[in-house]
Amino acid sequence: MSLLLLVVSALHILILILLFVATLDKSWWALPGKESLNLWYDCTWNSDNKTWACSNVSENGWLKAVQVLMVLSLILCCLSFILFMFQLYTMRRGGLFYATGLCQLCTSVAVFTGALIYAIHAEEILAERPSGGSFGYCFALAWVAFPLALASGIIYIHLRKRE
Repeated sequence: MSLLLLVVSALHILILILLFVATLDKSWWALPGKESLNLWYDCTWNSDNKTWACSNVSENGWLKAVQVLMVLSLILCCLSFILFMFQLYTMRRGGLFYATGLCQLCTSVAVFTGALIYAIHAEEILAERPSGGSFGYCFALAWVAFPLALASGIIYIHLRKRE
């Protein structure tokens, strides 16, 4: 049982790390060259004076929705981990981790929705940017976090506390 708890906890921490990097790092969209755009700031390299020029992202409603959903997924994932630890030490033997599992399933839905909105509306979100480029590694990490959070939520729902 302790090995299963260790694996589930490690999976949850891995999901948290993936979500933190996907939400806060700087590569949701990779422009030609070494430039990339994130959810919070657009930073481009100015080769004339060899500095980074950063500005706030556009006021596009779709981008705001992605920002909100990614932050919500982080909050839900942190909440579900705290809830899991609380349930682990206070729940009676034989109890199921329904609340933790439901919270993780909501995390996966938030990540899925945020990444899907960004994929569908990337053209609108990046309208003020030069054409070209591709999705960055943070976008890919969000898509990796989705099935892991979904699997974690299902595992939590079926997990029963034993002595």
